[in-house]
Amino acid sequence: MRMLLMCAWLLIAPVMAHAQSQPPKDFVAVDETAPGEQIAAMPLIASAYGFIWVGVLVYVWSIGRRLQKVEGELAELESRKK
Repeated sequence: MRMLLMCAWLLIAPVMAHAQSQPPKDFVAVDETAPGEQIAAMPLIASAYGFIWVGVLVYVWSIGRRLQKVEGELAELESRKK
């Protein structure tokens, strides 16, 4: 447990330190940028979530296939035993 907390701290500490730093002097708020220079976030977020869900579904499907194969092998071994 202690090792897990230490690893978590090592991952979180740099993010916290960066979040507390001041923005650069040439920082321009999003409201002040030209419309052509802004990137629409919704398509990027939707595609990222879609990519993750496809990966999860493929992973679950592959586990199901492997589980069916193992159950078939177990059934075959049990039938040989009798």
